[in-house]
Amino acid sequence: MGIIKAHLPVKLIIAVTYCPKIDLESVTEALETVYSSIDLRSEIYNFSEFTSYYESEMGHNLMKCFLSFLNLIDPEELPSVKVATNAFEEKYKIDKNRQINLDPGYISQAKLVLATTKNYSHRIYLGQGIFGDVHLQYRKKSYRSQEWTYPDYKSRSSLIFFNKIRQRYMEQLAAV
Repeated sequence: MGIIKAHLPVKLIIAVTYCPKIDLESVTEALETVYSSIDLRSEIYNFSEFTSYYESEMGHNLMKCFLSFLNLIDPEELPSVKVATNAFEEKYKIDKNRQINLDPGYISQAKLVLATTKNYSHRIYLGQGIFGDVHLQYRKKSYRSQEWTYPDYKSRSSLIFFNKIRQRYMEQLAAV
């Protein structure tokens, strides 16, 4: 029998997909007031080059970046974060269409987990109507994609960035 113990805190990340007319700085400042200061931010990239999934609702030429937050969180907080980010998206709607899409998740020593409202066979229910998706696994000194990993999450630049977040996270754990 294994011994039950508390999970280590994890590194909160949020992917921000947005319309070009949105002021990204105002969005990130609002997120910082809730989740702590942003310690790492990826380069902004053209999300529309990876998929047209959100274009019917949000329009063309969507941009995206990844954020990580300074304060570590308990992984059990992820469903609440997803519920809150969904509410945050509502504030930015114009004519019932989202202008931003926020995808929270976390990085731990072994994986990158995303929160989602969509249930599929590879997702586990976390509570509050939210599922967890192990989107990337950390193996052989880098994150590795799954067969279901979104194309932009498995791009070289994204994997390099997620490894950078993990390195920062490991430094934070060592200092605790």
